[in-house]
Amino acid sequence: MKLFSSLLCHPCSNSPVIPSFVYTEEMKKPCIEADLILTLIPLLESTDQEMLLHAGRAIGRICYDNHSAKEALSMTKVAEQLVKQLRRAESHERLEIVFEVLQALAENDALKVQLVDAGVPEVLSEILLRLQGSSQAEDTCIVKAASDLIVSLLLGGKKGHVTGQVHKESTPRSLFSRGVAISVLLLNRDPSTISFIILAGILLSRDTSVQQAALSALQNLAVPAVSKVQLLEEGIAERIEALLRSESPPVQFKLLGTLRMLADGQADAAEILGQDPQLLSRLVQWCSASDHSGICGEANRLLASILFPSVSPLLSQEVVKAIQAAQGVKHLVSMTTSEHAAMQNEALNALAIASAIDLGIFLLKLVQSLHKLLRDDNTSPEVKYNSMGLLCRLLNSGNFILKFQNLLFLCQSVLRSQAGGKKP
Repeated sequence: MKLFSSLLCHPCSNSPVIPSFVYTEEMKKPCIEADLILTLIPLLESTDQEMLLHAGRAIGRICYDNHSAKEALSMTKVAEQLVKQLRRAESHERLEIVFEVLQALAENDALKVQLVDAGVPEVLSEILLRLQGSSQAEDTCIVKAASDLIVSLLLGGKKGHVTGQVHKESTPRSLFSRGVAISVLLLNRDPSTISFIILAGILLSRDTSVQQAALSALQNLAVPAVSKVQLLEEGIAERIEALLRSESPPVQFKLLGTLRMLADGQADAAEILGQDPQLLSRLVQWCSASDHSGICGEANRLLASILFPSVSPLLSQEVVKAIQAAQGVKHLVSMTTSEHAAMQNEALNALAIASAIDLGIFLLKLVQSLHKLLRDDNTSPEVKYNSMGLLCRLLNSGNFILKFQNLLFLCQSVLRSQAGGKKP
């Protein structure tokens, strides 16, 4: 194997043997152990089209679904070499080979960061702009491959995993729009300069892969509090609500996650979302989506997050009344029985704000749920603490039904057990 590696660098080496040599699964490990990857990288600088073709395919083949090979590459300057090849590539075949290698490498987080830092998104953007409007089949294939690669860099999905069946039905225009929108997204990290570009991609495209990718990017951008403010000031929340009509479960899931990220700790977002009848109606519908547990969970969490940041008493009561009118209170009560402690806490915090209103027929169910949480030894201390806090609020609100539940005694028992006394 070492002899073979040395022969690769020889001026007379027979490049066509490279891909066939690594095509079998059993040869991958020996190739990696012999540092064949490191030997192949300099060949990417070759001006020989045939050498580049086979070296690129060999690297892609060895790295395909192989974590060790990708880790080895992450310690090299392969990203810089591939960017050079992207800029030099004049033929469709050469571009496709480089795309093939990049797509395999983009599945590794460390390499993905290197590819972005090396300028791959910029070059892909240039390629997409150059091919804009072309109706030639070869150009369409390049646009498709570049778009796939950008989505992989953005979302980290394997080839075909994110875009799936959609590509077979995509038009050249939608493929181009996807690539440019997401490429600009990667190039500009300031929310105030990119959000309308993202929105154009979301609202004008019927391609669900565009919508998913753009929503994922918005969700990531909305993590810092300062970005939330900027995005909300631009009217992002109202604009992406246009996707409430989407019948695509993946888009619905991404939409809910994006709205929840925007609402996290933002009273302004709570006011916008919490008083939108169309959104609340759709949320309540999704809260009952038993055939899509992920969507159901996200809808419930968004409903709770809309209430929790409403720090103004006047505002919170308006939001509570709107949620009550939309039949959303029952879902918050049911959420307290979730198997996930995070969701239990979110529901308890939201209901603590809603406790000032008359919970009606849902009060008894809520009390029973709190009773169960407090008695269960497996309930986390934080959930028990929030449960007792909610009980205090309910007592202060004058809901005398609690007198019949014997919960005060239970709270005292729980406190003693937490202090090291006898368990209830």
